[in-house]
Amino acid sequence: MKRILVTGGSGFLGSYLCEKLLESGNEVICVDNFFTGAKRNIYHLMDNPRFEMIRHDVTEPLNVECDEIYNLACPASPIHYQRDPAQTVKTCVHGAINMLELSRRLKAKILQASTSEVYGDPAVHPQVESYWGNVNPIGLRSCYDEGKRCAETLFFCYHLQCALPIKIVRIFNTYGPRMHPNDGRVVSNFILQALKNEDITIYGDGQQTRSFCYRDDLIDAMIRMMNTPEDVTGPVNIGNPGEFTILELAETVIELTDSKSKIVRMPLPADDPRQRKPDITKARELLKWQPSTDLKTGLIKTIAYFDDLLKTAPEFCRGT
Repeated sequence: MKRILVTGGSGFLGSYLCEKLLESGNEVICVDNFFTGAKRNIYHLMDNPRFEMIRHDVTEPLNVECDEIYNLACPASPIHYQRDPAQTVKTCVHGAINMLELSRRLKAKILQASTSEVYGDPAVHPQVESYWGNVNPIGLRSCYDEGKRCAETLFFCYHLQCALPIKIVRIFNTYGPRMHPNDGRVVSNFILQALKNEDITIYGDGQQTRSFCYRDDLIDAMIRMMNTPEDVTGPVNIGNPGEFTILELAETVIELTDSKSKIVRMPLPADDPRQRKPDITKARELLKWQPSTDLKTGLIKTIAYFDDLLKTAPEFCRGT
C-alpha cells in the first residue's frame, strides 16, 4: 500500500485518478480548492477509510506525508483559466514549487500533469516531445501555456539539482464523464447543446483538428508513467492520435444524440491552435500503452453522463 497525494483531486481527471488508485489498494489524499473541481465528483469516495479530502490551494505550502504525488491542480479550460489569469500562472508556478519542495522533503516520486498547450499553435505535425512549440507569451492563453511550460522547467531544475524522481506527461484533449458542464470545452459544449436541441457553435470554419482521448485511457497512461523506472522522466505525450475536425465532432454528436440542433459558425478565438495531434511513439515504447477507446464509444458514455446530469442536477449545468 502506498500513500498517494493527488492535487486537483476533485476535478474531471483527478477524481477518476483517485478512484483508480483506491481500487489498487492505496491510501489517497485528495487536495483541491474547488475552483473548478466539484464535490459531487468525490462523494462516492468519502466513506472509504483510505480516502482523505483536504481543502487547500496549492499556491500555499502543504505539509503532509506521502509516497507519491500527482500534481493535477490547475484550471484546464480557457473559460476557467482566463477568468483569473494571474492566479492561473501562480497555480502553475507556485503550485509546482510547493509540490516539488514537498517531494524534496519526503523523497517522494512526483508526476506533473502538463499539457499539449506547451506546443502552442504548432508548426510541427504531429507533435513530438522534442518540438519546442510555437507559443504567444502575451496572448489570452499564455497564462496557461507559459505557466505549464515554466512548471516543466521547474521540474527539471529540481531533478537536476536535487535528484528528484520526476515524471512529466503532456496531456492532449481528453473527454469523458465528470467533465465540468460549463468548462467551455468542445466536447461538453457540443453534447449539452445537442441534448437541449440548441444550435451547436463552431468557431471558424470547423476545419481545425483535435485528437480526443477518453478519460479511462488517459488515467491508465498516467499511472503507468508513475510506475516507470526512475530514469524515465518524460515528457511523454499522452493522447489519442486519431485526428478529427471540429466539424466532424459536431456532426458525430448530433448523430449520436439524435438531436435537432443546427450548426452555426462564430469567429475563431485568438491563438486557437489549427492542428493538434500527438505522436505517441514514446508512450508506446516506454509505457507499453496506447488508447483503446474509439471516439464514438467514448462519446456514447459521455453523452449518457450529461443526459443524466441534465435530469438530476440541472442547476449544475446552468452555471458555476
